[in-house]
Amino acid sequence: MMREIVLDTETTGIDPSQGHRIIEIGALEILNQTPSGEQLHIYINPEREIDAGAVAIHGLTNEFLDDKPVFADIVDDFLAFIGDSMMVIHNAPFDMGFINAELARLDRPTLPMSRATDTLTMARRKFPGAQANLNALCRRFEIDNSHRDLHSALVDADLLASVYIELLGGRQPNLSLEPEGAAKASAKLDATCAGPGLTLQADPSRFDRPHAASDAEKAAHAAFLEGFKDPIWNR
Repeated sequence: MMREIVLDTETTGIDPSQGHRIIEIGALEILNQTPSGEQLHIYINPEREIDAGAVAIHGLTNEFLDDKPVFADIVDDFLAFIGDSMMVIHNAPFDMGFINAELARLDRPTLPMSRATDTLTMARRKFPGAQANLNALCRRFEIDNSHRDLHSALVDADLLASVYIELLGGRQPNLSLEPEGAAKASAKLDATCAGPGLTLQADPSRFDRPHAASDAEKAAHAAFLEGFKDPIWNR
């Protein structure tokens, strides 16, 4: 079973090298591209002022975060939740940069970028020239994001999980009755979405369906097709 963690953060600003910190983490578990219901949501006291521009984006203030734990208090819970799973992140270098800055501040091992699947890169490769922000992708895939008034790490992670599944081809990526056809579709998807710094993990159980067509069903289907006169697929 393939486990992935869809993750988003909110921060005090845009650059961890200038001392900006994480103030919210939202993460949820997906198993074989299906949300399991397990999630992690934490507000964090950044121990510094939040930029006014950042407050305008996510609405989180120092007053609200004053009584929240600092990152050192939640780091073990965070690392335990993600485990050794791949992380699915929109604009992964941004969030990974902040996560690794927090880990380095505590002298903890940082996380390699190879642990992250960047859905922004996936979207730009799949839809060249089109808008690839989360709102635009929700519109493209008809995902309801009407509750996203401000950025919220858990809300955004939940929306991103739906977007990620659609970028992979949706919940029904292939209608072929033949396992070979499914494998070809999976390979084509990998070639379309993958690129430098982006790894798509194959899920061997994705197309191993217990209801594959039997020989008798295939024969009945072939006999049914023979009843058509001058079918278009024979021209």
